[in-house]
Amino acid sequence: MNTLILKLLAQRLGLALLSLLAVSAIVFAITAILPGDAAQEQLGQDATPEALAALRTQMGLDVPAPTRYVRWLGGMLRGDLGTSATTQMPVAELLASRLPNSLLLAALTALFSVPVALTAGICAAVWRGSWFDRAASGLAVAVVSVPEFLVATLAVLIFAVELKWLPALSYASDIESVGQLLKAFAMPVLTLCCVIVAQMMRMTRAAVTDQLEAPYIEMVRLKGASPARVVLAHALPNAIGPIANAVALSLSYLLGGVIIVETIFNYPGIAKLMVDGVSQRDMPLVQACAMLFCAGYLLLVTLADVCGIVANPRLRQA
Repeated sequence: MNTLILKLLAQRLGLALLSLLAVSAIVFAITAILPGDAAQEQLGQDATPEALAALRTQMGLDVPAPTRYVRWLGGMLRGDLGTSATTQMPVAELLASRLPNSLLLAALTALFSVPVALTAGICAAVWRGSWFDRAASGLAVAVVSVPEFLVATLAVLIFAVELKWLPALSYASDIESVGQLLKAFAMPVLTLCCVIVAQMMRMTRAAVTDQLEAPYIEMVRLKGASPARVVLAHALPNAIGPIANAVALSLSYLLGGVIIVETIFNYPGIAKLMVDGVSQRDMPLVQACAMLFCAGYLLLVTLADVCGIVANPRLRQA
């Protein structure tokens, strides 16, 4: 790996860390100005001013916002995510109990969506202008136009209420067989895959099409290479960077889409935990969940940049 690639990788890593620092300030500022008060929420509307002031002091809410931000950021850097304002449990323990569920949902969605989207996108690019290309592109545009909450609601109405094939709620526990796993995750995964597959397929098609229309591909064809060799040996290796960006950007949608999906299907994941924290004005919990989502998004985008840099043949030969 040459010096130029190492320099670019260091720049991307530095930008990711600076972005995460800026995001932490934005997350803290937004949660600080949210209406409501965790102390008031915990004690109720009938709490006396003295009790309310004492609880606010105990929770550190009487300290100026900049001081609270510095303390909170320092705790995050040390691995101390704080204490939940409602359950009085460490936030790290709450996240640890829900994170495996969210990771399982994301993994199942990626396991299904990535191969389907990449295959459809590559085939649409190879067969440009064919009936398959037109049908796949039209279906992708139609699916992207439908919000995920509508897809989830229709899935519940059709498969749970009318047909009674699948449960309306999804639970990650008490799964003892493959059949139970499919029933529990079928509708959440289907809902998330609809938009992810459509977006990833369109970006993959565009990336491969750009390579197939490049001048060097025409030279390869003139030398007598077979269509399969043109695509697999020449176009795809040069499209790895854009395809990695397509996969990363599409999977980053999971971080936002799971909020709606976990809420509708009452799935016990990080997103559902954050929604509950917002309703209870549990700011330490909300801040930690938001930072986890932001860190996950930045990780995916940074990995896509790294793949694009490493896979770039011009940089490898520089």
